[in-house]
Amino acid sequence: MLGAFMAVLDIQITNSSLQDIQASLAATLEEGSWISTAYLVAEIVVIPLTGWLSRVFSLKRYLLVNTALFIFFSVCCAWSWDLNSMIVFRALQGFTGGVLIPTAMTVVLTTLPPSKQAIGLAAFAITAVFAPSIGPTLGGWLTENFSWHYSFYINVVPGLLMLAGVWYGIKQERPQLQLLKQGDWWGIISMAIGLASLQVVLEEGSRKDWFGSALIVRLSILAVIFLTIFFWIELTRKQPFINLRLVRSRNFGLASIVNVSLGVGLYGSIYILPLYLAQIQGYNALQIGQVLIWAGIPQLFIIPFLPKVMQRIDVRLMVAVGVTLFSVSAFMNSKMTYQTGYDQLIWSQLVRAMGQPLIMVPLTSIATAGLSPKDAGSASGLFNMMRNLGGSLGIAALATLLTNREQFHSNRLGESVSLYNPATQERINQMTQYFVSRGSDLSTAQNQAIKAIDNVVRREAFVNAFNDCFYFIAIALLLSGIAILFLKKVKVTGGAVAH
Repeated sequence: MLGAFMAVLDIQITNSSLQDIQASLAATLEEGSWISTAYLVAEIVVIPLTGWLSRVFSLKRYLLVNTALFIFFSVCCAWSWDLNSMIVFRALQGFTGGVLIPTAMTVVLTTLPPSKQAIGLAAFAITAVFAPSIGPTLGGWLTENFSWHYSFYINVVPGLLMLAGVWYGIKQERPQLQLLKQGDWWGIISMAIGLASLQVVLEEGSRKDWFGSALIVRLSILAVIFLTIFFWIELTRKQPFINLRLVRSRNFGLASIVNVSLGVGLYGSIYILPLYLAQIQGYNALQIGQVLIWAGIPQLFIIPFLPKVMQRIDVRLMVAVGVTLFSVSAFMNSKMTYQTGYDQLIWSQLVRAMGQPLIMVPLTSIATAGLSPKDAGSASGLFNMMRNLGGSLGIAALATLLTNREQFHSNRLGESVSLYNPATQERINQMTQYFVSRGSDLSTAQNQAIKAIDNVVRREAFVNAFNDCFYFIAIALLLSGIAILFLKKVKVTGGAVAH
């Protein structure tokens, strides 16, 4: 759980300090975006591979090596001397950190007795939904009080604790190196190229004007071709490296749809709300973190009670309530004005904090109920990949939606605030007189007045665009609720998950 927590935390923790990192490495905003993209691309490629590789090298050895490398590459990121070295080390950090997420879930499904699995899944939920919520807070606090380097150094102590825990607590099994000879190499290669291309398209598409960029067009074609080959190989091969047939299972397939929308809501909210707070309210990284923490800390008090509640209440109902609460919190945020700040946002964050755990823990139980131990690695890889992919899809859609809706609202408001409108002329005259009273000459004061009104129009256009983004998140979550209606009932007794 410690490893999964660190790996998920590292997706978000650098976002708060990205401007400082860019300044330190003399990188532009567009170049600096690759610091996050490199990590996410490497992570999403390795997550589906983890189940197979942990069988090849044995779970204990695979975890120990990747944990040690994750610590090493985290320190290397802090020591980066230019942008290229940072991107390389971030990719390697993502490649080793991505291993830690699905293996945490695999350990729950394969090593815990049935009576403890629901507790284990609740612990896993903390890594999945709590870590992204506190990532920006922690990153902002470290950057404000120390420096951006500590966003990477922070992995060292928990990483060493994890090494000791895995060495002591995970049973050593014999590696199955013979699996390398019969490895599904074409499936692995097509998956790696397809997923990496798709992830870059989703991360960089909105910055590069989507299909106006030759790079995005080429990568989109690669993603379609190689992901099609990957699906065909995995569904027809007798011994695939990951069992895609799990998606045909009613509960796993439907739970995966809800999981994608959870990724959209989880990572989309953490992307769009800090953007609003920085752009409209002028908050720094630490102040943004103080708002987001209200969606994180309450989850620590809710999650421990969920295994007991799951024994008494239909887990499908819990997921439905969770999706509804998360959606309600997004609807609450869709009513923002330029004055909406810390005090007004606390309530929507608390509602979100109540909803997220009610989705994650019961949903994981539903998806994994009745799975055989040999499918645990594939299930964990697929389930976690779906959530991360949902996050990337959500952020890409929101970034594009924000740009388009800002332009739309700006045009609509611009039509109303015309220089020929008597109300606008009166306001310009009032502001001109104000600037003249502050020492400006008449011509300068008029320009300042027009500029001030233009700034107000742009501000209001952005606020409306941010509201539209939260509408999108709310609707996406509600639509996923349709899948919940078709889930088969799963009984949880004594913490055990079984049909």
